[in-house]
Parts: sequence; C-alpha cells; structure tokens
Amino acid sequence: MSISFDKALGIHEQALGFRAKRAEVLANNIANADTPNYKARDLDFASVLAAQNEQNGKGAFGLQTTSSKHIAAQGFSSGDETLQYRISTQPSLDQNTVDAQIEQSNYAENSVNFQASFTLLNSKFKGLVSALRGE
Repeated sequence: MSISFDKALGIHEQALGFRAKRAEVLANNIANADTPNYKARDLDFASVLAAQNEQNGKGAFGLQTTSSKHIAAQGFSSGDETLQYRISTQPSLDQNTVDAQIEQSNYAENSVNFQASFTLLNSKFKGLVSALRGE
C-alpha cells in the first residue's frame, strides 16, 4: 500500500508555499518603500485558498505542451491573478502606496504564520515516519 503525500500532508504544503511567496511580495514592498509611483502589493490567503480548492475540485489543470518530455504542472499557478494592490491609508506626494510600518507588521505576522505552517507540516512528517517504523 502506497502513501499519498497529498492526502497525508493536506493543505499544509500549499500553505507553506503561499507563506513563502507572500514573504517575497512583502519584502519587495519594504525594499521599494522610497521608490516613486511604486504600488504596494499583497496576497490574500482566502482568495488563494479558494482558488486552490476550486483547482483541486476540478482535478489537475491542463497546459499546452510543445514536447512530450514536459512534466505535468502541479501546485499554484504562476500567474498574478491572486496578487492584489494594497489600498493606501495615507496619500503621498510621490504616489507610493507603501507604508513601511504596515509592511513590517504584515511581514512579522506572515513570519509567525510561516513558522506555524512549518511546524504543522513537520509534525505530519514525524507522524508518517512513526507509522512507517511501526511505532
């Protein structure tokens, strides 16, 4: 009997990937805090989760392949349909919508959520190893 990692790990694998991608977006916002006309971006967990559940309900999504050696795509789509612009709380003269304090707060919150997802995923792996060893 084989182990299905998709069923064994649940949503934790995708959540960890989401948190890593969101950390990149938030770090990019912080890095561009002084760039004129830069618009802050963010990922919404609820919309990504809904898209992932819809994708899982329909099965694997298809892509046009140009070679028989291509590997089937899995996981998140690489598009920016879930990447949204953040609405500015205060207008700025240079039209930059990054608020450094909000970005740092969101980055810290995302870091805690990443660690929680990682801990849950780690416990799932420990459970699988215990099951394989018969403990």
